Amino acid sequence: MSSDQPVRAAEAPPSGTGTPDARQLRAVLTAVSVALMAVVASVSGLNVAQTHMAVEWGASQTTVLWILNVYTLALAALLLPLGAAGDRLGRKRVLIAGLVLFGAAGAVAAFAPSPAVMIGARVAAGTGAAMIMPITLAVITSTFPEKERGRAIGVWTGVAGGGGILGMFLSALLVDVADWRWLFALPVALAAVALVATVRSVPDSRERPASSFDTAGALLSTVAVVGLIFVLQEGPERGWTAPATLTGLVAGLAAAVAFVAWELRRRDASLLDVRLFRERGLAGGSLTLLVVFGVQAGVAVVLFPFFQAVLGWSGLLSTAAMMPMAVTMMATSGLAPRAAAAIGARATMTAGIALSALGLALMALFVSVDGGYLSVLPGTLAMGAGMGLSMTPSTEAITASLPRDRQGVASALNDITREFGTALGVALLGALVAGGYRAAVDDRLDGVPREAADTAREGIANAVEVAPSTGGHAHDLVRVAQESFVEGWQRAMWAGVAVMAVLLAHIALRGPEGAHRAATDAEGAAEAAVTR
Repeated sequence: MSSDQPVRAAEAPPSGTGTPDARQLRAVLTAVSVALMAVVASVSGLNVAQTHMAVEWGASQTTVLWILNVYTLALAALLLPLGAAGDRLGRKRVLIAGLVLFGAAGAVAAFAPSPAVMIGARVAAGTGAAMIMPITLAVITSTFPEKERGRAIGVWTGVAGGGGILGMFLSALLVDVADWRWLFALPVALAAVALVATVRSVPDSRERPASSFDTAGALLSTVAVVGLIFVLQEGPERGWTAPATLTGLVAGLAAAVAFVAWELRRRDASLLDVRLFRERGLAGGSLTLLVVFGVQAGVAVVLFPFFQAVLGWSGLLSTAAMMPMAVTMMATSGLAPRAAAAIGARATMTAGIALSALGLALMALFVSVDGGYLSVLPGTLAMGAGMGLSMTPSTEAITASLPRDRQGVASALNDITREFGTALGVALLGALVAGGYRAAVDDRLDGVPREAADTAREGIANAVEVAPSTGGHAHDLVRVAQESFVEGWQRAMWAGVAVMAVLLAHIALRGPEGAHRAATDAEGAAEAAVTR
């Protein structure tokens, strides 16, 4: 078995099925893109309403964080089993059910009278999202012919990458001009539009594998994902050595090891054939998405405090400042398939990773308190362009590595990788920024009252809030906090550059150069066999 070609990369469509025309394909792509937008907008949209929820319900910060994180937790935990279920039960059927559940949960959340009801609604919405997200990509890979598939995946990756920022901006706009509960109108409306479009346009497809559903594998994967995502989300808040954090880590790692052992035992009847990670396409694509999404999430962690606490911008203006990166990312995602066809998947991914590393370096070099937005804009643009170029061929490499009857699983694996990367990036880069800030600010608080100084050490937002109580030290304290935050920012960005450099070397040497070509050859040979 060649190490640079995917196993069972693509199979011919079932005999007797017709290829949709261009109009039908556009309708299918529109339907799944709107559905995906609803899901990714809900991941980040509620972040802008944290203060409003805490005030209205008198909720603690821990409760508010659970409201935010439980959606992502449910989504990530159920992606793999529900993606596999979609392959068996029918992709259109599962997509419709997911949109109905997601929309209904959003409507309940909009009128939730208490944090408990809100958390329950968010769990239901995350479950619906886990039915939607992998199926949208699986519909593309199972419906679009090979020559159109790369462009469609480019649109999908653009929406997946930039949709969260766009959703946050629209949510912040709704919160500013109306009530915070109106932010649920956006994902509910998108789900309704996607539901109508899915019923009208998306073809039904399903597979009938000879083996039974891998229930044990599904349960083990769920426990593993819940445990590890819980650690990454709760570790910074509870502490990395807290009993709950350590329990989640042990449970997650144990379940992950058991999952791998079980899947190796079931081999061809497994939920996910883990042997495929020996192939360049699946390994390289997954690693790239993990790192790129992790770094993007980490950049967002430092950008918003910079805009709000350093530049003094509102939440809406801070979100709008992220839009150039999102637009650049979505544009280059659409261009990536052409680049991959011209110079190869490996070269395109390498160029994207290099651009992302350049963006991080530009932000580390030029960010400053006095430089304002222009000191970070070139870096964010380079980062967005690099992400767009690297995401599309990475996604194609993952989906091409699993056979047609496992495209729901392939899509779910792609999504889980993104979710893990996001959680990992927020936890690690956020910790680096916080540690760098504390190290920088600690020696600059001479003369500041002790209680105020202790508060200022907790973070830049705390320093800005407590500054007025320090009398004549107020202006100096704010300035010190801002400069210390920038130093922490630089430490995190240089760490990101180092990680990107390692990834760049790996992909340049071991990237999935032949994945796209192998998939084309396999599908062409299979179609020729059917027509003979």
